[in-house]
Amino acid sequence: MRKVKVAATQMSCSGNMDDNIAKAEGFVREAVKEGAQIILLQELFETPYFCQKENTKYYKYAVGLTENKSVNHFKEIAKELQVVLPISFYEKKNNALYNSVAVIDANGLVLGVYRKSHIPDGPGYEEKFYFNPGDTGFQVWNTRYGKIGIGICWDQWFPEAARCMTLRGAELLFYPTAIGSEPHDESIDSKDHWQTCMLGHAAANLVPVIASNRVGSEEDEDSKITFYGSSFIAGPQGNKLVEANREDETMLIAEFDLDQLEKQRIEWGIFRDRRPDLYGVITSNDGELIIR
Repeated sequence: MRKVKVAATQMSCSGNMDDNIAKAEGFVREAVKEGAQIILLQELFETPYFCQKENTKYYKYAVGLTENKSVNHFKEIAKELQVVLPISFYEKKNNALYNSVAVIDANGLVLGVYRKSHIPDGPGYEEKFYFNPGDTGFQVWNTRYGKIGIGICWDQWFPEAARCMTLRGAELLFYPTAIGSEPHDESIDSKDHWQTCMLGHAAANLVPVIASNRVGSEEDEDSKITFYGSSFIAGPQGNKLVEANREDETMLIAEFDLDQLEKQRIEWGIFRDRRPDLYGVITSNDGELIIR
């Protein structure tokens, strides 16, 4: 048996980066006390969610991987506590800016970086102003406690991303997130839709899904988002095992037997019976195959 305990955290963020990092560390340490070995923090937790408005002053948050305060801080925490930590950060690489996750293994070493592939653009979520489309493709990292794949927020709405990571051997899928109300229409509540998409990834690929969202209300001039939390951990049949509420800062824990899950995937035959020779249309934008 290869048993692993995973955790998802949920917290609000202030304008003080040091305070946010310290709060995140507190949740990591709390999760470790409960036996967690892979701990997910939410998207862009260093700062408030600055993508509500297009404002060049927020470009200052972007720094290189080796200079990032959170990454360097949690490298030491990961080594001390012997845990795996995917750390979300605003990355600057030469003239490009990315919404990225650094994957820190339990020895404190960065295994690599995933850059968000799908970049949203809408009222309150003006991410195309801040981020280049990611160029890493969908990665899987062989950490001390298992093979993990990571998508970032908007990535979680695309089943192709989850399938690609699972095809590459991911045993667990992690989604750091920042999502809540829609500033232009308060009647819209995407919480159930948001969860259902990821529950489908778990069920279709027979892998657990771990999602971490933020809570609290954040304002930027005339824009306001109330983040709806509802972080959760799902089992491989798309069943929610644990779920946070919409308001509280908290931490969730679940345990999985990765060997047993692998056996289940093989028994179901989902990956045996795939027909990639018939799926060419999925590489098109309009459903028409183009022969080159």
